[in-house]
Amino acid sequence: MRQYKVANRYAKALFSLALETGQLEDVHKDIALIHGLNHPEFSRMMVSPVVNSDAKSKTFDAVFGGKISKLSQSFFNLVFRKGRFLSLNEIGQAFEDMYLDHKGVVVAELTTAVSVSESIKSEMRAKLEALPYLSGKSVILKEKVDPSIIGGYVLQIGGQSLDASIKRDLQVIKTQFVENMYVQKLR
Repeated sequence: MRQYKVANRYAKALFSLALETGQLEDVHKDIALIHGLNHPEFSRMMVSPVVNSDAKSKTFDAVFGGKISKLSQSFFNLVFRKGRFLSLNEIGQAFEDMYLDHKGVVVAELTTAVSVSESIKSEMRAKLEALPYLSGKSVILKEKVDPSIIGGYVLQIGGQSLDASIKRDLQVIKTQFVENMYVQKLR
């Protein structure tokens, strides 16, 4: 929980500064670039307690120097100086959430047993955008395939979840059989 609070504060500061200086799109691209780096040695070095913050900052500058804006580079140097390098991924995710909220975009995750067609995804997106609490916002639908749900779907938007899967239905039926609600209980 603490890591999330720290990351949220740093991301909020970066977001506010980028918005004030008119560099929001540039910083968003920088965050995507940094967040998209999938290099195991770089990631291990960034979280290693053995490597000091100066070395991490220099390595970060060597990898991303000239590829990201001065604002982003200064911000991440501050993150390293303050010893908050463990929160890099969380800062990136919190910034992305703030950016999408600012743009009026909501991310929904649709989990199905098999991949669904584009027409079903666009129909689901249209129905979600028609909901009163999502009015005026556009929906990005991320698809996840999980064969263990057997059939149906699980839809997650923010902190809300709608589980209309066969797996859940079978669990409910199992619970009903265990409780044996059709036989009167002895008192």
